[in-house]
Amino acid sequence: MKRRSFLQQSILVGTALSVSPNLLAAKGTKTRKLTILHTNDTHSNIDPFPATHAKYPGRGGVVARNRMIEQVRSEEEQVLLLDAGDIFQGTPYFNKYHGVLEMKLMSKMAYDAATMGNHDFDAGLDGFLRAQEEANFPFLCANYDFSDTVLAGKTQSRTTIQKGSVKVGIFGLGVELAGLVPDSKFGETRYLDPIETARVEVKALQDEGCDLIICLSHLGYDYEDPQTASDLKLARETSGIHLIIGGHTHTFLEKPTVVTNAEGQQTLVNQVGWAGVTLGRIDFHFDPKRRTDSEQILIIADNV
Repeated sequence: MKRRSFLQQSILVGTALSVSPNLLAAKGTKTRKLTILHTNDTHSNIDPFPATHAKYPGRGGVVARNRMIEQVRSEEEQVLLLDAGDIFQGTPYFNKYHGVLEMKLMSKMAYDAATMGNHDFDAGLDGFLRAQEEANFPFLCANYDFSDTVLAGKTQSRTTIQKGSVKVGIFGLGVELAGLVPDSKFGETRYLDPIETARVEVKALQDEGCDLIICLSHLGYDYEDPQTASDLKLARETSGIHLIIGGHTHTFLEKPTVVTNAEGQQTLVNQVGWAGVTLGRIDFHFDPKRRTDSEQILIIADNV
């Protein structure tokens, strides 16, 4: 599929934003660029929707997504590919392969990291563990304590990835499982407060000298109850997170939401619906002459 036709069928979500007008680089200043591609709630949609589908005719599908990813990788020097959970459940592929096929395909596409969504527990902890054996990328689950389960030591709370001269810190947060997932599916997993957990993870990544901090979140974009943990609440009540890549609520955003965080700085929140019909892209530009995190990031999310 040609790049233009794919863009018409699988929209790249992004925008052009300046963190602050006075942060624009002087003429001739060389900046560093990092491109982030991301998905969420793909729900075992391996094939594109049929051409007769009422809402998404011909859209989505792993083959088209992979072509787009490879196209971007051929154009950009530094690219990260991330997923915000709910990889499993939704088509007969999951019923037959129990997540193994999804993990194999994500590994072929060279995802860098993912977090777990509630439906990723649908095969139970043992089922997830079997499928995860086919994954060559880490699952980041900071607020799920798997210490007393078969997943003990099989996930990480956070990771750092070096992309050129940019050090990226990534951590993951999941939604409360009780009442959403049958108890038998998550067993002795202990749920930790996501806001408090995020503060701990951000501090740890800052201490490791990360230039950019990303949260892979399956909390959901926003809720009527202000007490319910969501991406917007997380962005408002913490500091130090530059980007929250969300999932769970299947929210299609035309562009990332800009939230003022607890220290008056900007955090981006993005989510790209569900079923793989959109692929998120956000480009970060850094000025190597700047010193602080807030000064380093010049322009976020150039759309193509």
